[in-house]
Amino acid sequence: MPKTPKTVEEFSPDELPPLAISTEKVCFIIVKAREFDAKDVVTEPDAGSNPSDDNMISVLEDHGDDPVEEELTTFISGLSEDEQIDLVALAWLGRDDNTLDDWAELREEAANAHRTQTEHTANYLLGMPLLGDHLEEGLSLFGLSCDSFEADHL
Repeated sequence: MPKTPKTVEEFSPDELPPLAISTEKVCFIIVKAREFDAKDVVTEPDAGSNPSDDNMISVLEDHGDDPVEEELTTFISGLSEDEQIDLVALAWLGRDDNTLDDWAELREEAANAHRTQTEHTANYLLGMPLLGDHLEEGLSLFGLSCDSFEADHL
């Protein structure tokens, strides 16, 4: 019979794997990733009119000079290597690729990918659909939440 993975409640505090990245940083990325994911395709690439006349609709479209993408890319690139590795591992964990029992192996896979990939971590993560949801689920498996962060920042 297969072993049932432990839930966060079944880990003692000293058994719970440590995270190199703070909850606040992950929550900031979650909020920004959701802003980025909410963008729509460009309907009129060169409208040539005043944005206020167009009800600022272009703000919701995915233009090449997207300030949210730039902010996320800069923020993620500014993280330490360990923080970037944990961020990727959290996204994978939240995607149901593994359980908290497998955190060490999952983190090692993320570290290997970080060393061998030609793309930057930020580009990889921003190309992941539902990044914010995956990170939020990964945090929840650690028993962590962004509720207080969102209340303070939204």
